[in-house]
Amino acid sequence: MTAAPADLLIERPATTDGAALWRLAKDSKTLDLNSSYSYVLWCRDFAGTSAVARGADGEPVGFVTGYLRPDRPRTLLVWQVAVDPGHRGLGIAARLLDGLTARLAAERGITELETTITPGNTASERLFTSFAERHGAGVTREVLFPAHLFPDGPHDPEVLYRIGPLTDFTAH
Repeated sequence: MTAAPADLLIERPATTDGAALWRLAKDSKTLDLNSSYSYVLWCRDFAGTSAVARGADGEPVGFVTGYLRPDRPRTLLVWQVAVDPGHRGLGIAARLLDGLTARLAAERGITELETTITPGNTASERLFTSFAERHGAGVTREVLFPAHLFPDGPHDPEVLYRIGPLTDFTAH
């Protein structure tokens, strides 16, 4: 893997980024695409628990959206991660995840990360297991939502990845 560009800026998203996040999710071809409205709203209400990567021109080339679980406020649930197809393989998703988690560890004291991954999504499996390895954290997996819970046609089960405890946020 080639290193992410040095001029990559990782910061909180703004509502003006909502359309770009929607396009990145759409172009991913793997994420469940939400309405464009939901991405604009997410950039307003969950900017503090999300991150956007900007290229040299200031345009978003990747994002990670997340929220703190209401019943487990030290747990970051990562909702979606996407990187522009032309910028994949540069470590941008890992930098986004590391940057967001480090920020939330400092600001909110998070100690655990959760995400769901459908079976066969090897890119996401690699992203999150390598994140755990970089930070010396354990990973547990269990089916969170079986396929029969989804009313809108065939849907793979969602496997919960629980990563923690998170203690090491130094760059590796």
